[in-house]
Amino acid sequence: MFRRAPSDRPEPLTCRLAAGRVALEVAGGSVVGHRYPANFDVLHVDPTLPFVAVVDGMGSGEGARVAGTTTMTTLVEAVRGDWPAVGARELRAAVADARSLVRAAGARLTELTGCTLTALLVEPDGEQVWVVQLGDSRAYRLRDGVLELMTVDHTAAWLGLLHGWYRAGSAEAARARYQLLRYVGHPDNPDADLLAVPLRVGDTWLLCTDGVSDQVDYHRMREALAGGDPKRAVRSLLTSSLAEGGEDNATAVVLRVRPGAEGDGEHA
Repeated sequence: MFRRAPSDRPEPLTCRLAAGRVALEVAGGSVVGHRYPANFDVLHVDPTLPFVAVVDGMGSGEGARVAGTTTMTTLVEAVRGDWPAVGARELRAAVADARSLVRAAGARLTELTGCTLTALLVEPDGEQVWVVQLGDSRAYRLRDGVLELMTVDHTAAWLGLLHGWYRAGSAEAARARYQLLRYVGHPDNPDADLLAVPLRVGDTWLLCTDGVSDQVDYHRMREALAGGDPKRAVRSLLTSSLAEGGEDNATAVVLRVRPGAEGDGEHA
């Protein structure tokens, strides 16, 4: 199921799934915020497969809506169609299809047509996850009390801070924050980053758009995830994004890894 949030009441979607030796507790939600009249983020929490994704449409027009919906639909259909034989080749092919479809849609519009994409897929045996990323939506992992950013932002700001072109918090960095170097719909069709990461019981993963990562600081994010309840964590993150100004659409998905047990696989 993927959806755009109709209101700013952060009531998350939830499900519980099994993947080999582990059980997965998942929750996801999205809020419009106070700046835009509609939500151009797209959220997917799959009800039957260990697969979640967030998309952030660029801008606030038809191009953002079309890019986000097209990308998510294409990726979801590909994962469902290839399951359980979904690996690097299949994920790269799905992203390539999404890029082509968004570019074709953009050719018919007179505005920017593009979006970010961050997705996570747990392999059927529960041994590792695949993370797919284009743009500046992020994936974090909390393990043994340490919250780590697992992806990099495909922005001029990220390069500038990494190479010392300007200081964090400077006006130059702020402007470069919105200069995406890679995204779905980019005219050069850049590849997505694709990461294979071992999965451990106790891990908590967060996928979020920049409406969360730009407005919720590291310590508050870690505190929300450390509670161990994905639904409560998502509600806390989205509420915090609104309290900090709600300057953007905000979307978050939290996935908690627990020991597998008979009866897993229920969803709500």
